[in-house]
Amino acid sequence: MIAAIVLAAGASTRMGRQKLTLPLADGRPLVRAAVERVLEAHLDDVVVVTGRESEAVAAVLQGLAVRTVHNAGYAEGQSTSLRVGLDALAPEAEAVVVALGDQPVDPRVIRRLVGTFQATHRPIVAPVYRNGRGNPVLFAAALFGELRAVTGDRGGRDVIVRDSGRVAEVSVDAPMPADIDTPEDYQAARGPGAAG
Repeated sequence: MIAAIVLAAGASTRMGRQKLTLPLADGRPLVRAAVERVLEAHLDDVVVVTGRESEAVAAVLQGLAVRTVHNAGYAEGQSTSLRVGLDALAPEAEAVVVALGDQPVDPRVIRRLVGTFQATHRPIVAPVYRNGRGNPVLFAAALFGELRAVTGDRGGRDVIVRDSGRVAEVSVDAPMPADIDTPEDYQAARGPGAAG
């Protein structure tokens, strides 16, 4: 069983408002676009961790085959959302793909992560884009304890760099998906001429 956790609990401080519900050029809210991409990878379970304005974020995900869990401590950083997501997984989960709610990714990348995990049995599988290592990242269940031990506003990066021998890399001939953190990022994602 391969699951996904979509981290959608950030405080959106650099945006100045809840960014995850903002519409992209096609009208879909940012977080819905990101979650739909994860669903297109056909994993066994998808958990979305909400934080700021959790009801609004959950509302734009209605109708999708996901479970939402709220992280009441989201202001304490990304590590708390990762723990909430891990705690929500079924015990039989063999691995989890950790994705970001503000970064829609090509579902083919997720499928390649899973395929590489199944072929190599490496406990971490990460994509390497033209401009560097990025998200999402797959972690085997054997590392869930290490992920739970991360503190502060950090995700799994420390776990990834701890031992390069545990990491299988998937080369992706594309630029890293854009982060949408600021009003300028949002305008760029929506395209020229879009009203903010």
